[in-house]
Amino acid sequence: MRMRPPNRAGPAADAVIAVALTTVAVLLGQEATRQGWSALDAPAYALVGLVNLPLALRSRAPVAVCAFVHVVWVCYVTAGYWPVVNTFGPMLAVYTVASLRSVRTSVTCAASMAAIWIYAGVVSRSDSMASVVGQALVFPAVLWRFGLTARRAAELARRLREEQAERTRRELAEERGRIARELHDVVAHHMSVISVQAGLAGFVFDSDRDTARAALSTISGTSAEALDELRRMLRVLRAPDEDGLPAAPMPGLARLGEMVERVRSGGVRVDLRTEGAVRPLAPGVELCAYRVVQEALTNVLKHAPGATASVQLRYKTRQLEVTVADDGQGAVSDKVRPGGGHGLIGMRERAKLYGGQVDIGPRSEGGFAVRLTLPTSAQAAGEGEDLSG
Repeated sequence: MRMRPPNRAGPAADAVIAVALTTVAVLLGQEATRQGWSALDAPAYALVGLVNLPLALRSRAPVAVCAFVHVVWVCYVTAGYWPVVNTFGPMLAVYTVASLRSVRTSVTCAASMAAIWIYAGVVSRSDSMASVVGQALVFPAVLWRFGLTARRAAELARRLREEQAERTRRELAEERGRIARELHDVVAHHMSVISVQAGLAGFVFDSDRDTARAALSTISGTSAEALDELRRMLRVLRAPDEDGLPAAPMPGLARLGEMVERVRSGGVRVDLRTEGAVRPLAPGVELCAYRVVQEALTNVLKHAPGATASVQLRYKTRQLEVTVADDGQGAVSDKVRPGGGHGLIGMRERAKLYGGQVDIGPRSEGGFAVRLTLPTSAQAAGEGEDLSG
């Protein structure tokens, strides 16, 4: 598998490294006579350049560069020059192949370097062939191992980037889903109230002007509230300091009374009851409960406009139970979908998000009921308190 070079600064960096290795080899060649070897002449320096300068292309064509460098190195050794001068270029070439190419290819290049190293010892008639063979085995193996480690590190970094990108895409999709649920809840509820009130105003416009005015007033207030909630949601999507205005608070249980009044004005009799010690809850829990009640009452408005509904809040030690039920009077059967639409799916998703559960279905005595149970703290959710009782 081909990979991008790990920690690679670019072609310019490779060129600088190639020039640096060439410079080191030329300076080291000045020591050849002191080591008992012939001084490097013009052909030797040309071979030095051909061994080291091609490394400027090592990241683009690592195998080809490694093969070329080794061939020239063989020519240099065969000509009888000091072998040590040109060892650094082949070493870097082997490391580069190991860090960028498959294990089989890199092992072949490392073995070639070991073979040339031993060949250099034979040609120079070294008195310590055991040491030469040891170096020929150890140096290529170490370079190969370092290169393999770099390659695996690059693969790990690539996988981490891909996982991060996938996690970002997933979080974005979840956020879009949350926003879609918010928009559904806001628009569906308020438009249902507006639709009912508009029909009422049109029906009594000539016969009962006071009722028509009241209906129009409800339409005005409901539409203004819907616009306020939509503006709040859009403000959340903007940068915090984009317009310098604080975001409006999220709707909570304290505003259930306003919602019930709107639904009552739409012709549905609603009874709101609270049991237990009322206390402030986490904003997310209150918003979840508010939206579930809103969706349940919206469904009553749409599917059973003549029904009587009840909303009951029961504060327990670690739970909040919310029940919305209707008696089914005036239900339009062909509009009721037992499987549920986006609203019912949104209810279940909201409850799951906060560690609760929601039960939705018809009642034995008639009508429809939605029962939401939510833990009132993260500790209650984490301890797995029974939410079904």
